[in-house]
Amino acid sequence: MQYWLLKSEGDSYPIDALKKDGKTAWTGIRNYWARNFMRDDMRVGDLCLFYHSGSDMGVYGVARVVSESYPDPTQFDRNSDYFDEKATKAKPTWMLVDIEYVRALKRPVTLAEIKAEPELSGMMLTKPIRLSVQPVSEKHFRHITETKGRL
Repeated sequence: MQYWLLKSEGDSYPIDALKKDGKTAWTGIRNYWARNFMRDDMRVGDLCLFYHSGSDMGVYGVARVVSESYPDPTQFDRNSDYFDEKATKAKPTWMLVDIEYVRALKRPVTLAEIKAEPELSGMMLTKPIRLSVQPVSEKHFRHITETKGRL
């Protein structure tokens, strides 16, 4: 099993929306590195930290990958903000996975806490990289979900 961090704008799709929906397609990723993680590395059963970016930055919950990667349909939709005129159904550019709600943390673990916590040093999230899908070590995942998120 691998572990991931998925960023979502808390104003547009918070952990409560995922809880209500139960499952969602992780659409709209338009970074090649993030796309490659979903396409090449994510597997059914992998666990994800659900991170709110924007004004209330932090980890709010846990999700699980429930599908193998497949083409993101928003790349073909001319009415979508994520339309890509170069993508074709025969040669899609952008991929996604489906995720499902697992649980919310008892309290959010803020970005400031993550940066200040020595046990979490080395997380990609603490680097000046703005990636919406990123790997997380099992050690960091467990520290956030079992220690910080249960206080």
